[in-house]
Amino acid sequence: MRIAIIAGSNRAHSTSTMLSRYIGKVIESEGHEVTLFDLHVRPLPFYGSHEEADPQVAALKEAALHSDAIVLSTPEYHGSMSGVLKNALDFLGGDQFDSKAVLSVSSAGGAVGVSSLTQMQAIVRNMHGINCPEWISIGGASRQFDEDGTPSSADVKNRVHRTVPYFLKLAAKLRK
Repeated sequence: MRIAIIAGSNRAHSTSTMLSRYIGKVIESEGHEVTLFDLHVRPLPFYGSHEEADPQVAALKEAALHSDAIVLSTPEYHGSMSGVLKNALDFLGGDQFDSKAVLSVSSAGGAVGVSSLTQMQAIVRNMHGINCPEWISIGGASRQFDEDGTPSSADVKNRVHRTVPYFLKLAAKLRK
C-alpha cells in the first residue's frame, strides 16, 4: 500500500516530524511505500491565495490522492493543531480522504496532545476519511529521539509498534 504522511510542523527539528519519520520507517519495514510531506521543507501558501499555481499544493494533493491511507502529524500548540497543518488540510478534501484510513499523531509539551488529535479527527470525518480508533501522542520527556531518529522512550516505541500494524490492517480492509 501507499501511505502519505503529512508532517504538520514549521520547525526544523520538530518532535512531531521526527515521530512521523519513525512511523514512516516502521511502515516501510512492513513492506509499504511511504511519502512524507514535510510542511517545514515544503511550505504552502495561505489557502485562498494563488494556490492554483503553486507546485507544492499540487504535490500535496497528488500525494494524498494517490495514497491508500494517510497519517496526519502535528505539534500541539495552545490546545490545537498547528496552523500549517490546518492550512494544508484546507487544500484537501473528499477526493483525497474519502474512505481512507487516517492515523492522527501529535507531540505536546505537556503530557499528551489530545485536543489536537480530536480536532484532526473531526476534520477527517468532514472529509469522509475513516479515523483509526488508535492514535499516537507523545509529550514531555517522551519527546526524545536518538541520533538515528528512534524514540528514546521504550513506551513510545511500543506504542508505535502496536498502533501502526493496527492502522495498516484497517487501511487494507478499506482499500478500494
